[in-house]
Amino acid sequence: MAKKIIAVVPLWDDEKESIWMLPGYMNGIKEAGAVPVILPLASSEQDVLEVFDKCDGLLMTGGQDVSPSLYNQKRKEKCGIPCNERDLIESALYAAALKQDKPVLGICRGIQLINVLQGGTLYQDLYTEYESDTEHHMKPPYTNVAHYVSIKKQTPLYELLLTEHLGVNSYHHQAVKQLGTNLEVMAESEDGLVEAVRLKNKKFVWAFQWHPELDFHVNQNSKKIFDAFINACR
Repeated sequence: MAKKIIAVVPLWDDEKESIWMLPGYMNGIKEAGAVPVILPLASSEQDVLEVFDKCDGLLMTGGQDVSPSLYNQKRKEKCGIPCNERDLIESALYAAALKQDKPVLGICRGIQLINVLQGGTLYQDLYTEYESDTEHHMKPPYTNVAHYVSIKKQTPLYELLLTEHLGVNSYHHQAVKQLGTNLEVMAESEDGLVEAVRLKNKKFVWAFQWHPELDFHVNQNSKKIFDAFINACR
């Protein structure tokens, strides 16, 4: 059986004006038995969608802050400078994946953009908008536990991991605020932030605020997330 092809949304470097990629995203997909392909950003939306037509799933990676204009807010001082081209291309890719019911895995920015595209909003900066003592912006090594999440029973994530209490890494300054339409919360942090969601009535649209791509090689629960994503593509 031919390996499945996974479209990977690239990261963008403003200073070098170039796309780039962290190896964990690629290796997580390869270890789960699929082939990752980094998509272009400079091409037209139609060209990118034609490439995506040949892929079996979509990985929405981390990166720049989502433009607040996508959730009808003005950019605040602590919000990072968005990559408008990436926002546009990734929004089109997500819409195409839903239309074709192709599996989607969102990580960090991925959960944030999915939430926004489903009509939700974000905290533009946790440190100025959300009072908490929980560590959400850890230092390396990212294989360490930054905080714990509670996984809700009766969710597919609980069925996969069979635990209600999970230690995770964490590296973000934005997060889900108002939950988007048709999203189900699968996990929350100790301080009440949304940490994992799924989109109802689709084959597989899961998204995480933590980073399974940074510890899947030593953490079986993170590996199971990648395996579940690739298995849904088969």
